[in-house]
Order: sequence, then C-alpha cells, then structure tokens
Amino acid sequence: MAKQSGKHFNGSEAEQERAAKHAAAVEAAANNPIEPVLPDFNDGVYDPAESKPSADPKVIEIDNEPRKHSHLLSNLLLALGIILMLVAGGMYGMSQWRYHEQDVVNEKLAEYAVVSNEKEASKPPEVDWASLKALNPEVVGWVQIPGTVVNYPVFQASDNDKYLYTNYDGGTNLGGQVFLDYENTAPGMVDGKSIIYGHHLKNGAMFKAVADMDKQAYFDSIETVWYATENETFELEPLFVFYTNPDDGEVRTFKFDTPTALRVHLTDELSRAVAADPLAQGKVDLVTRVMVLSTCNYIDGQGRTILVCGLKSETAPVEIANVVSN
Repeated sequence: MAKQSGKHFNGSEAEQERAAKHAAAVEAAANNPIEPVLPDFNDGVYDPAESKPSADPKVIEIDNEPRKHSHLLSNLLLALGIILMLVAGGMYGMSQWRYHEQDVVNEKLAEYAVVSNEKEASKPPEVDWASLKALNPEVVGWVQIPGTVVNYPVFQASDNDKYLYTNYDGGTNLGGQVFLDYENTAPGMVDGKSIIYGHHLKNGAMFKAVADMDKQAYFDSIETVWYATENETFELEPLFVFYTNPDDGEVRTFKFDTPTALRVHLTDELSRAVAADPLAQGKVDLVTRVMVLSTCNYIDGQGRTILVCGLKSETAPVEIANVVSN
C-alpha cells in the first residue's frame, strides 16, 4: 500500500506542477497584447522561453518598409519609361508626318516641269511658266541637278525669311521653298554672284544632295547643274565646295566692279574648298558670273555648305586645253 500511495502522490504532484505552468502561460498570454506563441506540450516538458513572442511589432514594420518603398520606386520607373517611350514615339511620328507633308508639296511642284535625269547629255528643264506663275507670281527660276532629287522651282521674296518655312501657297511646312537671295537681281544669273538657298532635310529632300557634295567622290559624280528662267537657260558645272557659317557676310557679296574682282573673291573661297574640280582655279580665272547653292550642314552645329558653279560656256576652254594637253 505504501508503494501505491507513493506513486499516486508523485503523479498528482507532477500534474499540479504542469497545470500551474499552463495557468501561468495563459495568464502571461492574456496580459501580452501580442498574439502569444502557445507552448508545445508534445514532448511533455514546457519551456517558458518558447511562449515569448518572436519579434516586436515595431521591428516587423521597419523590416517591411524598404520593400514597400522599393516596390513603389519600381512602379514609378516603369511608368516613367512608358511615358518616355510614348513621347519619343509621338515625336518620331510627328517628324515623319512633317517630312511627308514636304514631300507632297515637292511632288506637286515637280509636275510643272519636264526634266531629264540623265547625267550625260542631259536636257534643260522644260517649265510650264504660265501655270507656275499663276500658282505663285514670286517664282523666278527652276534649279535641277540631274541624277539627284534637286528639282525645284525657285522663288524670291522681299526678304530671306519668307520661304524658310512657308510654301508656295502660304502654308507652313518643314522645308519651305528653295529661294533666290532677296538682294540678287531677278531672275538670277544677272549679278556676279547669285545665291539660291535650300534646306538640308535629313530624309534626303531639298538640298541634302548639295550638302553631300562635300565628299570628293560624290562631287566628281555631278557634271551638270541647270538653272532655267522664263527667258533663258544656264548650263553650269560644279567648281568647288567649301564650309562657312551664317555670319560670313563675304559670302553674300553679289556685285563686283570688274570680273577680276569676282575672280579674286572666288580664289579666296577656293582656298577653303573641301571638294573641288581639279581644274577649278583655271576655270575661276575665266568666269564672269557664278551661281551658288547654299544649304545647312550639321558638322559643327549649324554651319553652311556652299557649292559654287560656273557657266560651262565660260569654263569650256579650260576643259578643251586639258583634253588637248593629255
């Protein structure tokens, strides 16, 4: 009996101890605002340390904050990227549309002349002057370079601003119209130097071919430049190309007291040539008037590319002499 009562006493005492621990844990959990971690009784032994919360709520909030900020930043960058793509796409689309509008104008005006694109034995432009002048009375000439897209009517206003971005019917477009300097005597090829201006469009239109003549190989491939007026047609040839800037007032010298003064002026420009006829100096020594085609270049900002052309009728002796000597 003593052994049995001993076993009964020891079992009751253990149960009382476990019950007391459980009650203490429940009381601690009730007093703790954080959801408690319930004790694990599976192993039959309770460890009070296991009932402590795993982390303070403030620590949990601090740990999650960087993730929230990172997620927000990623969304903002994604939205910004989409916006930039849309803006770039819109700008590209607008640019292409403006080029298209210019092409439509150029194609319409090209219908007023019949031209030959043969580089050798080319024929002068045949222009419907009556219809063209009915369209715009300020038209004074027609310039064409066989083998290129240069094939445009030439206008002249009372200043050099009107046709920069204004087309023949008064509308606004990217390339305006090709025009003769307002200080030149109409219709051109009257003064010692006549200057025709045209935009250098990056899609290849207007005077881009003129800008490309700064490359010697391409320069050598161009044999003829035609300039036609209502009463006269001029067959010219490229003499040289040089660079300048918009502030170079000497380029816009139109009248010269003597042919010699013109030739001295041209010799100075020839010294700056980036591409030239190998016989250019000899031809310059014979000319009495020249036609200049001027356009923009994008080499060092907004520079100018200048193509100087002489009359074949005046430069022919140099060509003949060169052939004979060879």
